[in-house]
Amino acid sequence: MLPATLTAGPLNLITDVAGLRVGNASDEKLKSGVTVVICDTPATAACQVLGGAPGTRETDLLEAHNTVETINAVALSGGSAFGLDAASGVQAALREKGIGFAMRDQVIPIVPAAILFDMLNGGDKNWGRYPPYRELGYEAVQAAAREFALGTAGAGTGALTAGLKGGLGSASTVLPNGVTVGALVAVNATGSVTVGRSRHFWAAPFELDGEFGGLGFPSSLPADASRVFKKYEEDNSAAANTTIAVIATDAVLTKAAAKRLAISAHDGFTRAIWPVHTPFDGDLVFALATGASGIEVGQAEVVDFYAAAASTMARAIARGVHAATATGGDIMQVWTTRKG
Repeated sequence: MLPATLTAGPLNLITDVAGLRVGNASDEKLKSGVTVVICDTPATAACQVLGGAPGTRETDLLEAHNTVETINAVALSGGSAFGLDAASGVQAALREKGIGFAMRDQVIPIVPAAILFDMLNGGDKNWGRYPPYRELGYEAVQAAAREFALGTAGAGTGALTAGLKGGLGSASTVLPNGVTVGALVAVNATGSVTVGRSRHFWAAPFELDGEFGGLGFPSSLPADASRVFKKYEEDNSAAANTTIAVIATDAVLTKAAAKRLAISAHDGFTRAIWPVHTPFDGDLVFALATGASGIEVGQAEVVDFYAAAASTMARAIARGVHAATATGGDIMQVWTTRKG
């Protein structure tokens, strides 16, 4: 268990980080969707990719040695490479609102994006000439708020894991120094989020207040705990995956420190998914620092801060799968219907 001094924020969502809003847009027939994180004021940002099959847009500019320091939004989308169009819809919506990087009389919204593969989940992908993700991105901006749906929503609408539907998850942690850390994730992993074929989540040691079922670890580990379960094992479609996420804080961070935040959040992937970071996952974490708290993380607090990034991400992953709901035409069961 986490120390008693660590608690979830009031919403237990990434939007407990001051200065952020989240919007979802989904298409039930398509079994896919888009999630956008909007920064009310430009946020310091970074990115870390550890999966072997990423699909991204505008991630090079997030490196510490490159010029742009802050961004306006992040787009997470289903649709594989087609889903990169979502960022164009987000840009269009933000430009209409006058939000973006100002260059003389032009406003250019800075919207990095990442996608996951949900093309083989039973949804109707016969969309005609152009995919719908640009419009879904636009709609997600209009829906942005502090409260938003988890599970089968937004970029998690069509997500799948090894043996269970995936989904959109989020969680937050308030540290003793007043800093808040929040995570948002679309869980569509090659691997499994549960211990073997049980209902117990790998992320169990970090759970707060029964937020994903309160089962803890099994009293004895099942015989299949170390088995490598994979999505679509029967036809070896190993490339149809990717978990994409955002880790955020209201602390004041440099671009380099935000990079370290993204790296640390990947440790949450390793505590919640087995296996993870495979050549067939495009696992990626964006990091955002709004600076809204005005607090700089001191040397004595830095290890706990980055550890909270990992534990909060692990909780968000479990919450995304725990919250998934059954819809027509599903090819995998939801966590609530699994026995054992």
